[in-house]
Amino acid sequence: MNAYRNLSAKCYQIDKYVGKSFGDVEYYYERVKNVAGKILEPAVGNGRIMIPLLEKGLTVDGFDYSEDMLQLAVANCQSRGLTPNLSKLDMTDFAIGQVYDAIIIPTGSFLLLDQLAKAKAALRCFYGHLAENGRLLVDIFLPEAAQKGFINKRTFVSGPDELITLEETLVATDAIQQVNTYHNRYEQWQSGALLATELELFPLKWYGVEEFRLLLAATGFTEITISANYHYGHYPTDPSQTITFEAKKPARPE
Repeated sequence: MNAYRNLSAKCYQIDKYVGKSFGDVEYYYERVKNVAGKILEPAVGNGRIMIPLLEKGLTVDGFDYSEDMLQLAVANCQSRGLTPNLSKLDMTDFAIGQVYDAIIIPTGSFLLLDQLAKAKAALRCFYGHLAENGRLLVDIFLPEAAQKGFINKRTFVSGPDELITLEETLVATDAIQQVNTYHNRYEQWQSGALLATELELFPLKWYGVEEFRLLLAATGFTEITISANYHYGHYPTDPSQTITFEAKKPARPE
């Protein structure tokens, strides 16, 4: 994985700062506020979701595969006097040595797993780290209607007389494997001088709504609820909606 390195992580911190919500912070809190035990957030990023949950008294551990994002999460927590367990781990192959009452993966981070085998491995890891009757909550979204070669340009102000430009280009669409691959070019500028450049290949996988339900069921999850745009139980009606799945690890029969 070469995503979310230095400049990419800085842009994430600017664009998705702690305190910003897309409706997901409030939604996830409502869904897990009664969890008595521990919660795990894989792909914790800069702590945008984790920190509000911690500040409301929930116990949340987190991990990420990106060193740069982890550093942001640690710094954001420390500045608020929070000391959660944070570590560098891979969603597809991790072993923490304890179980959780809930695992949350907001904002489509699960789609960074660009192969079906990786997705299945991650779901097995989540299942194995959940307590009986524990719940998994995960966001996905469908790809935007864009043709190969589509370019999106953005600018982020990162300091006095300093900015980072981002050029995102859709370089490949694999309709069979259901993966869009973007080439991202970051450039850091100060007073008109180029300080640094960072290139990033950014694959995003997609799933049909019922396809993902079947994937969860095949892993062993039950009581699967599908929600659109953070309205619990409202089935998606538009491909632009964020889709949240909530599923339970059943208790073993006595």
